[in-house]
Amino acid sequence: MGSRASYLSLAITLLLCIGDGVLANPNYGEAFVKSLLFFQGQRSGRLPTNQLLTWRSNSGLSDGSLAHVDLTGGYYDAGDNVKFNFPMAFTTTMLSWSTLEYGRRMGSQLPNARAAVRWGSDYLLKCATRTPGKLYVGVGDPNVDHSCWERPEDMDTVRSVYSVSASNPGSDVAGETAAALAAASLVFRAADRNYSRVLLSTAKKVLQFAIQYRGKYSDSLGSAACPFYCSYSGYTCKILGTTMRTLPASSTSFGLTIDLLYYFQDELLWGAAWLYRATNDPYYANFLKSLGANDGTDIFSWDDKLAGARVLLARRVLVDKDNNYDQFRQQAEDFMCRILPGSPSSSTQYTPGGLMFKLSEANLQYVTSISFLLTTYSKYMSVAGHTFNCGNMVVTSNTLKYLAKKQIDYILGVNPLKMSYMVGYSTKFPQKIHHRGSSLPSFASHPQSIGCQAGFSAYYYSSNPNPNILTGAIVGGPDQNDQFSDDRTDYSHSEPATYINGAAIGPLAYFASLYSK
Repeated sequence: MGSRASYLSLAITLLLCIGDGVLANPNYGEAFVKSLLFFQGQRSGRLPTNQLLTWRSNSGLSDGSLAHVDLTGGYYDAGDNVKFNFPMAFTTTMLSWSTLEYGRRMGSQLPNARAAVRWGSDYLLKCATRTPGKLYVGVGDPNVDHSCWERPEDMDTVRSVYSVSASNPGSDVAGETAAALAAASLVFRAADRNYSRVLLSTAKKVLQFAIQYRGKYSDSLGSAACPFYCSYSGYTCKILGTTMRTLPASSTSFGLTIDLLYYFQDELLWGAAWLYRATNDPYYANFLKSLGANDGTDIFSWDDKLAGARVLLARRVLVDKDNNYDQFRQQAEDFMCRILPGSPSSSTQYTPGGLMFKLSEANLQYVTSISFLLTTYSKYMSVAGHTFNCGNMVVTSNTLKYLAKKQIDYILGVNPLKMSYMVGYSTKFPQKIHHRGSSLPSFASHPQSIGCQAGFSAYYYSSNPNPNILTGAIVGGPDQNDQFSDDRTDYSHSEPATYINGAAIGPLAYFASLYSK
């Protein structure tokens, strides 16, 4: 082409390609298999006979009993023993999206990916259908649980049950639950039609509940949600130059009424986008266009879904050739321009070693989530033969792909410390992760109960490596200077989480198919 912009794009692509060690590809296939295995270590409930992580045993078998319902199953969100539905639903959505986009590349692992989805969707289905007019959104008092260091098999803390309803709304958690159920319905549409239909019909009811009864779930649940998984997202309302993020429902400021829609608009958009993908019902198309969610964003996570919804809707333009959704394509590309190094509108920091750095706590959750959007949008661009510009920088499908590859490679050990941040992958990986089940002896090797406080002195503060390998777990990751201390007490960096792995599944499957060994 010969233009300066084209040469700039080529230069950026080459820099992303030839970063430290990228040409020596990690074993993506091994990492993909192990990343799926991680979810077995997070299972709550009665474990199946084909459980491969055998150091885990049954747990939480009375969950829901305080509300006289069966809420067994689901996933523990991270290194604790609480079931927080907000991040769990996001994890289930991302596992489903990964399976939909990359299932054909998963080969013999496709049944394992579906099993990971179903462990989450089975539980979410229970939460949505057990009691009319209620959506259960959590099990286990997080404040009590976090004061203990005990195995899930030994839990003797109160298993409080939390829900949202018409009088105590939670549009954010309901919107995410609807998205998870709708996405899972697509995963099982061919494999289990009856199950798929139940998931989809339930997703419709849950989203309608989210739309009809507006409110933020962390306002309804209080200390059961905050500071653990508060709902902070939604676009910022700016009036007369004043930024307001904490106004109560229907607050009046400067003579204008501010509706609580601002706080959970991303989940409503996300839920409607997934139901539109699953149904093609014009009702959802009209609803998502009516939301007016036009703010820019440079993040994607369990709390902020705008970028994900926009990429999902941009698929209709690039793959389905429907230009009625071009505003979402433009918004998706604005997001990419805020991520790409060298872009004039980039607002993303990178460490000296090349890792995307968003926030100090569990930064790798943003890295895996954004990497998923990079590979997926790259795939859509490739299908359409599409490019776009960030100022004078021409962005191709390969530009996005190579940035995602550099991030995944970093996680797998192509970094200044030469450390894999996936447990059990490579020879150097975190040994003292912040995870109760991993850090305490297994129930099989130590059948005697280990009490709430007993776990702290003997195991939490121990300098010994964890006795159980939580294979495939991706921890929070290094700091902004590429440093990592491998300290069990440093949960911001050493704790794994389902939503970190849930977003990594897609890119790992993609790169495993491209660079198979």
